[in-house]
Amino acid sequence: METITKVNKKGIIVIPKGIRDEIGLKEGDSVKITVEGNRIVIEKIDLWDRVWNCCKGSAEEAEKELDEEEEEF
Repeated sequence: METITKVNKKGIIVIPKGIRDEIGLKEGDSVKITVEGNRIVIEKIDLWDRVWNCCKGSAEEAEKELDEEEEEF
């Protein structure tokens, strides 16, 4: 899907409903924003999946990693 939208004076961009629906993006979901050349890439992420899939240590380490990720956002 492709669409054109505008950026407001505070830098806010509205993601059209059709695109949100296509990837299952809902209010309160976390997204990762990266720059690739002149492109802005927005990816829906699940912080719980990222922590449990990448953490090899204890539950305490996983919780600490999650807290650090949440602080970044």
